[in-house]
Amino acid sequence: MDYDPSKHHRRSIRLKGYDYTQAGAYFVTIVTQNRICLFGDIVEGEVRLSALGQIVAESWQWLAMRYEYVDLDECIIMPNHLHGIIVISDDGRSGSPTAPTAGKRKPIGRLIGALKTVSTKAINEQRGTPGASVWQRNYYEHVIRNEDSLNRIREYIITNPLRWHLDRENRNAAGTDPSDTEWFR
Repeated sequence: MDYDPSKHHRRSIRLKGYDYTQAGAYFVTIVTQNRICLFGDIVEGEVRLSALGQIVAESWQWLAMRYEYVDLDECIIMPNHLHGIIVISDDGRSGSPTAPTAGKRKPIGRLIGALKTVSTKAINEQRGTPGASVWQRNYYEHVIRNEDSLNRIREYIITNPLRWHLDRENRNAAGTDPSDTEWFR
Protein backbone atom coordinates (compact mmCIF):
# COMPACT_ATOMS: atom_id res chain seq x y z
CA MET A 1 0.00 0.00 0.00
CA ASP A 2 1.37 3.40 -0.98
CA TYR A 3 1.53 6.27 1.48
CA ASP A 4 -1.07 8.92 0.79
CA PRO A 5 -0.27 12.19 2.61
CA SER A 6 -3.86 13.37 2.13
CA LYS A 7 -5.05 10.67 4.53
CA HIS A 8 -4.61 11.36 8.23
CA HIS A 9 -4.14 7.73 9.27
CA ARG A 10 -0.73 7.00 10.72
CA ARG A 11 0.74 3.57 11.15
CA SER A 12 1.43 2.92 14.82
CA ILE A 13 4.92 1.83 15.81
CA ARG A 14 3.70 0.61 19.20
CA LEU A 15 3.36 -3.06 20.14
CA LYS A 16 -0.24 -4.08 19.56
CA GLY A 17 -1.93 -5.01 22.82
CA TYR A 18 1.03 -4.01 25.00
CA ASP A 19 0.24 -2.12 28.22
CA TYR A 20 2.63 0.83 28.19
CA THR A 21 1.73 1.70 31.79
CA GLN A 22 3.19 -1.52 33.14
CA ALA A 23 6.44 -1.61 35.06
CA GLY A 24 9.50 -1.95 32.92
CA ALA A 25 12.33 -0.15 31.18
CA TYR A 26 11.74 1.76 27.96
CA PHE A 27 14.33 3.19 25.58
CA VAL A 28 13.06 6.36 23.93
CA THR A 29 14.32 8.72 21.27
CA ILE A 30 12.69 12.05 20.55
CA VAL A 31 13.84 14.31 17.74
CA THR A 32 13.52 18.03 17.10
CA GLN A 33 11.20 19.32 14.42
CA ASN A 34 13.00 19.09 11.06
CA ARG A 35 16.07 17.76 12.92
CA ILE A 36 17.17 21.31 13.71
CA CYS A 37 20.18 21.38 16.04
CA LEU A 38 19.00 23.42 19.02
CA PHE A 39 20.51 21.70 22.01
CA GLY A 40 24.24 22.19 21.56
CA ASP A 41 27.22 20.83 19.68
CA ILE A 42 29.48 17.81 19.69
CA VAL A 43 33.08 18.85 20.30
CA GLU A 44 35.78 16.16 20.25
CA GLY A 45 33.21 13.45 20.98
CA GLU A 46 31.56 15.28 23.88
CA VAL A 47 28.22 17.05 24.07
CA ARG A 48 28.31 20.76 24.85
CA LEU A 49 24.76 21.72 25.72
CA SER A 50 23.35 25.10 24.81
CA ALA A 51 20.91 26.94 27.09
CA LEU A 52 18.11 25.14 25.23
CA GLY A 53 19.85 21.81 25.78
CA GLN A 54 20.00 22.61 29.49
CA ILE A 55 16.24 23.15 29.44
CA VAL A 56 15.79 19.68 27.93
CA ALA A 57 18.09 18.19 30.60
CA GLU A 58 16.06 19.86 33.35
CA SER A 59 12.80 18.71 31.75
CA TRP A 60 14.11 15.13 31.64
CA GLN A 61 14.89 15.29 35.37
CA TRP A 62 11.47 16.85 35.99
CA LEU A 63 9.82 13.59 34.86
CA ALA A 64 11.24 11.70 37.84
CA MET A 65 10.41 14.53 40.23
CA ARG A 66 6.84 14.86 38.94
CA TYR A 67 5.95 11.16 38.67
CA GLU A 68 7.00 9.05 41.65
CA TYR A 69 6.75 5.82 39.65
CA VAL A 70 9.31 7.08 37.11
CA ASP A 71 13.02 6.47 37.48
CA LEU A 72 15.52 7.66 34.91
CA ASP A 73 18.46 5.64 33.72
CA GLU A 74 21.01 6.69 31.08
CA CYS A 75 20.25 9.71 28.93
CA ILE A 76 22.09 11.75 26.35
CA ILE A 77 20.94 15.00 24.84
CA MET A 78 22.38 15.36 21.37
CA PRO A 79 22.24 18.51 19.22
CA ASN A 80 18.83 17.59 17.80
CA HIS A 81 17.53 14.61 19.74
CA LEU A 82 17.41 12.87 23.07
CA HIS A 83 18.03 9.20 23.84
CA GLY A 84 17.00 8.00 27.27
CA ILE A 85 15.83 5.09 29.36
CA ILE A 86 12.69 5.56 31.43
CA VAL A 87 11.93 2.97 34.10
CA ILE A 88 8.36 2.67 35.31
CA SER A 89 8.18 0.98 38.70
CA ASP A 90 5.32 -0.97 40.26
CA ASP A 91 5.20 1.40 43.18
CA GLY A 92 6.42 4.92 43.77
CA ARG A 93 9.65 5.82 45.48
CA SER A 94 7.65 6.36 48.64
CA GLY A 95 6.70 2.69 48.54
CA SER A 96 3.20 3.66 49.65
CA PRO A 97 0.38 1.78 47.91
CA THR A 98 -1.85 4.75 48.71
CA ALA A 99 0.34 7.30 46.95
CA PRO A 100 -1.69 9.71 44.78
CA THR A 101 -0.36 8.12 41.58
CA ALA A 102 -0.88 4.51 42.66
CA GLY A 103 -2.91 2.80 39.96
CA LYS A 104 -2.87 5.95 37.84
CA ARG A 105 0.39 5.60 35.97
CA LYS A 106 0.63 7.35 32.65
CA PRO A 107 1.65 5.24 29.67
CA ILE A 108 5.07 5.96 28.22
CA GLY A 109 3.52 8.04 25.43
CA ARG A 110 1.88 10.40 27.92
CA LEU A 111 5.18 10.73 29.83
CA ILE A 112 6.97 11.67 26.59
CA GLY A 113 4.13 14.10 25.86
CA ALA A 114 4.60 15.72 29.27
CA LEU A 115 8.37 16.02 28.66
CA LYS A 116 7.76 17.60 25.26
CA THR A 117 5.17 20.02 26.65
CA VAL A 118 7.29 21.19 29.57
CA SER A 119 10.47 21.56 27.51
CA THR A 120 8.71 23.23 24.57
CA LYS A 121 7.09 25.83 26.80
CA ALA A 122 10.40 26.70 28.48
CA ILE A 123 12.34 26.68 25.19
CA ASN A 124 9.78 28.94 23.53
CA GLU A 125 9.88 31.33 26.49
CA GLN A 126 13.69 31.43 26.21
CA ARG A 127 13.56 32.06 22.43
CA GLY A 128 10.55 34.35 22.45
CA THR A 129 8.72 32.05 20.04
CA PRO A 130 5.36 31.20 21.66
CA GLY A 131 3.56 28.31 20.00
CA ALA A 132 6.53 27.20 17.89
CA SER A 133 7.11 23.48 17.43
CA VAL A 134 10.26 22.13 19.00
CA TRP A 135 9.77 18.36 18.68
CA GLN A 136 8.63 16.04 15.93
CA ARG A 137 5.15 14.73 16.51
CA ASN A 138 6.05 11.14 17.30
CA TYR A 139 8.89 9.43 19.11
CA TYR A 140 10.69 6.09 18.98
CA GLU A 141 10.40 3.60 21.82
CA HIS A 142 11.69 0.13 22.51
CA VAL A 143 10.57 -2.07 25.39
CA ILE A 144 13.73 -3.32 27.11
CA ARG A 145 13.19 -7.00 27.83
CA ASN A 146 16.38 -8.17 29.51
CA GLU A 147 19.62 -7.11 31.19
CA ASP A 148 21.76 -7.73 28.08
CA SER A 149 19.57 -5.43 26.02
CA LEU A 150 19.59 -2.83 28.80
CA ASN A 151 23.39 -2.88 28.92
CA ARG A 152 23.71 -2.60 25.10
CA ILE A 153 21.34 0.35 25.07
CA ARG A 154 23.18 2.05 27.93
CA GLU A 155 26.44 1.65 25.99
CA TYR A 156 24.80 3.02 22.86
CA ILE A 157 23.54 6.08 24.74
CA ILE A 158 26.85 6.76 26.48
CA THR A 159 28.88 6.46 23.27
CA ASN A 160 26.40 8.26 21.00
CA PRO A 161 28.40 11.52 20.81
CA LEU A 162 31.37 9.59 19.43
CA ARG A 163 29.22 8.53 16.46
CA TRP A 164 27.61 11.91 15.77
CA HIS A 165 29.36 12.17 12.42
CA LEU A 166 27.49 8.97 11.41
CA ASP A 167 24.21 9.57 13.27
CA ARG A 168 21.09 9.28 11.12
CA GLU A 169 19.57 12.20 13.05
CA ASN A 170 22.54 14.36 12.01
CA ARG A 171 21.51 16.01 8.77
CA ASN A 172 25.19 16.28 7.87
CA ALA A 173 26.09 12.65 8.67
CA ALA A 174 28.41 10.77 6.38
CA GLY A 175 26.54 7.85 4.82
CA THR A 176 24.77 5.77 7.41
CA ASP A 177 22.07 3.24 6.82
CA PRO A 178 18.93 4.69 8.44
CA SER A 179 17.38 1.23 8.65
CA ASP A 180 20.16 -0.03 10.92
CA THR A 181 18.30 -0.40 14.20
CA GLU A 182 19.22 -3.96 15.14
CA TRP A 183 22.02 -2.99 17.57
CA PHE A 184 19.72 -3.04 20.61
CA ARG A 185 18.03 -6.44 20.20
